[in-house]
Amino acid sequence: MSMASPYARRARADTFDRLERLDRLRRLARLLDSRWTIPGTRIGFGLDGIASLVPVAGGTLTALVSLHVLDEARRLGVPKRLIARMLGNIAFDWAAGSIPVIGTIFDIAFKSNLRNLRLLERHLEDSVRVVNPR
Repeated sequence: MSMASPYARRARADTFDRLERLDRLRRLARLLDSRWTIPGTRIGFGLDGIASLVPVAGGTLTALVSLHVLDEARRLGVPKRLIARMLGNIAFDWAAGSIPVIGTIFDIAFKSNLRNLRLLERHLEDSVRVVNPR
């Protein structure tokens, strides 16, 4: 009977924690950017698009939620350069989404949270490949 070392148990717990956090971020990004579809189309929208109906205030509120995704990415060890790129996506989404009417259309099309999620996932996949090259 072999018991896993404390290091191995901790590594599994850390991996499980990271996967849980990533899953929560996926659900949040989808809620913000693509939870529903416009009937008869394949165009998705989320709370970000709905909130942008209230210029500036709605976009500001969803940008603050988007900063949570950014903070989680930071906690997952994403480099500062990638954090800056993700912050740029949020800022661009906020600025363009604050324009009345056009901003709502932009928010439905741009989907900054899903973009940032893809950047985060790509970074995490690349970091796993570096540790475990195949």
